[in-house]
Amino acid sequence: MTAVILVSIFMTLAAAATPILLAGLGELVTEKAGVLNLGVEGMMLCGAVTGFAVAYSSGSVTLGLVAAAIAGFLAAMIFALLTLGLGSNQVATGLALTIFGIGVSSLFGAGFVGRTIQRLGPLFPADYANHPWLRLVFGHDALVYLSLLLVLAVSLFLRRTRAGLILRAVGENAESAHAIGYRVLAIRTAATGFGGAMAGLGGAYFSLALTPMWADRLTAGRGWIALALVVFAAWKPGRLLLGAYLFGAVATFELQAKAAGISWVAPEVLAMTPYLATIVVLTMMSLGQRTGGRNAPACLGKPFPAS
Repeated sequence: MTAVILVSIFMTLAAAATPILLAGLGELVTEKAGVLNLGVEGMMLCGAVTGFAVAYSSGSVTLGLVAAAIAGFLAAMIFALLTLGLGSNQVATGLALTIFGIGVSSLFGAGFVGRTIQRLGPLFPADYANHPWLRLVFGHDALVYLSLLLVLAVSLFLRRTRAGLILRAVGENAESAHAIGYRVLAIRTAATGFGGAMAGLGGAYFSLALTPMWADRLTAGRGWIALALVVFAAWKPGRLLLGAYLFGAVATFELQAKAAGISWVAPEVLAMTPYLATIVVLTMMSLGQRTGGRNAPACLGKPFPAS
């Protein structure tokens, strides 16, 4: 295998892992605060359609990314209003948010189906990546580098800062955090908003970088994989990075198999490998003695009274 082919495989893997990593990081922070938001897929779709629409209309991919983050944030605020403000069930509301995102993206994306834009290009000039191995370092777009920096930033925030300690305290024992004067609902709302913005960016990566065109349900269920990865990572950013790239490799298996001329496996089987891998990993973790569930925040999904 030549260096060019090997580097191309790693580049494809990074691109496939980035949207899952972004959405997973956002959900990890949300769940660390004790909020279970199952609407990641819906928020990703809101970000995907908004980012594409803004980028197509303005000609600026950067504006599209900003708009996608805002769209994901606003979708998360709907969830926060219903669950944190009005006390609705988090699981049911999250599922409703996913259905809402699917419907909104189909409605507003109908006029953009089949249209294309200039994709998000590499961050560094081409001269920096004139060698295959240099391309592996300098040939990625801005969101790939941002996702890696965010892993470090979130890890340091949760482990090394006072604000991160407070957020974790809210997720572990909301009543005690409230008793010593911390605003539980405000902290949970902020964490939920961050999760929505990250999901919006992850969704926009599909429409602005991976496949710079609009198609209905473009994210293809990757939001559910991001949710599963949080459990797989045991709510740890470093393990989430590893898991995202692992599942990114599984997701690109279909392309690599086709390139290698493997034709004895049905394309539908290859396409469903990421979802089968998700089920297998979660099943193995639930059957094992050392499961990620032990590390789940103690107050995850538990309501806290608004009054």
